[in-house]
Amino acid sequence: MEIKAKPVTSGTAEGEAIVSRMAISFTGGMDPDTGIIREPGHDLEGKSVADKILVFPTGKGSTTGSWQFYAAFKRGHAPRGIINVKAEGVVAVSAIITGIPMVHEPEKNPIELIQSGDFVKIDADKGLIYINDQ
Repeated sequence: MEIKAKPVTSGTAEGEAIVSRMAISFTGGMDPDTGIIREPGHDLEGKSVADKILVFPTGKGSTTGSWQFYAAFKRGHAPRGIINVKAEGVVAVSAIITGIPMVHEPEKNPIELIQSGDFVKIDADKGLIYINDQ
């Protein structure tokens, strides 16, 4: 399946998806030393986003989240790519400063179409998401 989306950054990324139905805060919500979501009650609590295609509605929280994301990136614990329903500033800046491919505002809701464990490819240069494109 192919879904059109708006690019936030450029580049391509592919891999296993990890999907959340909840907004994510990188400040306090994600451990930069492990990539594990640690926000109590979050639907990804205890799961690592490291080296995955992270699919979630939007970001939330403090602007320091971009620096926490950058710390996770430098330590090798950031996601490979990001798909948002609607990007907000902290997540967009996180992708920009790390060069991680990111798209948002897809023509179809990716949270309804992608399941954790699916193989997903982001082509931010073309503004496309491929699901199960192996």
